[in-house]
Order: sequence, then structure tokens, then C-alpha cells
Amino acid sequence: MNRNDLRRVDLNMLIVFETLMHERSVTRAAEKLFLGQPAISAALARLRTLFDDPLFVRTGRSMEPTARAREIFALLSPALDSISTAVSRATDFNPATSTAVFRVGLSDDVEFALLPPLLRRLRAEAPGVALVVRRANYLLMPGLLASGEISVGVSHTEELPANAKRKVLRRSLPKLLRADSVPGQLSLDDYCARPHALVSYAGDLSGFIDEELAKVGCKRRVVLAVPQFNGLATLLAGTDIVATVPDYAAAVLTAGGGVRAEPLPMASPSFELHMVWPGAQDNDPAERWLRSRIQMFCADPASLA
Repeated sequence: MNRNDLRRVDLNMLIVFETLMHERSVTRAAEKLFLGQPAISAALARLRTLFDDPLFVRTGRSMEPTARAREIFALLSPALDSISTAVSRATDFNPATSTAVFRVGLSDDVEFALLPPLLRRLRAEAPGVALVVRRANYLLMPGLLASGEISVGVSHTEELPANAKRKVLRRSLPKLLRADSVPGQLSLDDYCARPHALVSYAGDLSGFIDEELAKVGCKRRVVLAVPQFNGLATLLAGTDIVATVPDYAAAVLTAGGGVRAEPLPMASPSFELHMVWPGAQDNDPAERWLRSRIQMFCADPASLA
């Protein structure tokens, strides 16, 4: 196919193809693209004619791509990224007048402790924009980035898609949170003897603190696991339960009263909080503005020194 033949190719069809590769479902692709299922099915029929291949074969409830579809996707995805970058560079962004919709992925600790000041800044600078927050963590972040469901994420991260960018925003130390009136700081023995609360998206009863305790031959007992930080102080009130939380979450929780924070009674490594985004969004003016505000209000330069 030469460049003149590209005139018969509808870019929207290629977007449908990319979305089907991610979603493996006509229904989910339609929801993602805000189109009806008949429109997706019609686009798929045209794609099959264009590429002279079935592209997707139904297997149970999923649509599995053919070998030809995988080959096309490997070539098409970076090309669409390049088109997106070329178009975005030609587009000015004025936060004061923009009505852009930003889709971000945040871990619960970030949403609870760091989103409020960021949101106040966004509202002051760009009152017309909308912010859609998706719950994310190190397990969910790669998929959200790869599928295009978010354009930027803030969380501790590990594995990421090959084209993703990552920036360390801060290094955080855990803090011990308690609501009792017993004076003084807890010793390691007291810490292990106390019942513990844990914030866990997946409902786990253990975390990295348990790994650190095991290194010194100690264990703790978790009696409460909740999925979010909001309300944790209220849950601790009137009990001897303690919780171990990131320092920035501890600052917000103690500011509300009823709980106090102190250092852990043992050495603990810091953990990194990252900002991540697809490489294709690197030079998009709107996304660069959003990332600069995240850097401004979620980062802690002192922790990186």
C-alpha cells in the first residue's frame, strides 16, 4: 500500500481496532469509545475486509486476536502514538479556558492525602477541566496505562508497559498511628503485642511491615483490614488498635484530631511514590501541564535529597 491508498483508511477504524485489542470485547470497546455496539461491529467488518483476515475469533466470552491481528497491532500501536504526539504538539493548551477531561490513576493513600491540595490548585487554574480518578496500585497501574484508561498515574509502581515513563515524586517513611492515651512511644515488643489495622485494596492481612518484622524475628497480629484510608482515624478511636501508614497519610489523619503519629520502633526502609505516564503523552501540552501540577503538589523534594 502506498500513501495514496491511505485515503481509503478511516483513522477511526484503527482506533476501534486498537481498543478491541485491549478490551477483547465489542461491548467493552463500545463503552470505552462511547459508541454503540452496531458501530463497533460495522467497523470490525470493514477492518476484516481491509486486512483480509478475521482479526478476532470468539473464544467463550472473549474475542481472541489472530496472529495477523497481533502483527498489525505491533506495527499500528506506535504509529498511533506518533500521530497523537504530532497532533498534540500542534494544539495550544490554555488551562483557564480548557474543558479537557483528564483521567488519572491514584492509589488510595494518594487520593486521600495528596489529591485535595492538587484539586484546589487545578480548580483555581483550570475551572473548566474535569478530573476522572481511577483507583490504582502497583498491580493495576500497568493495565490502566496500556489500555489508555488513564493518561497519568501516581502510586508506588513496579513493572510498567515498555513505553511508559516514570518519575520519583518522593520517598516516604511509614509512621505508627495510634489513638490511645498511653504516654510515651511504643517499644518493639509493645508494637507487636498490639492489635493492628491494615489498609489493603485486595483485603490482605499482611504487608511489607510483616516482612520487616520477620527480619528481626518478630510478628504482629492484624485484626482489621479496610480498603481505604478515609475513616481510619475514626476506626482507631477508643481502641488499642494501631496502624502503620505512609508519613503523608499520617500528617492528614493526625491533623483531623483523635490520633497521633510516631516513628516505628524499628528500622524500616523508605518506599518510593512514582508518577507514571505513557511515552506518547510526553509532549502533550495539556498532559505536561497536569504532570507539572502533580509534581508541584504531590512531590516532596526534601525526601529526594
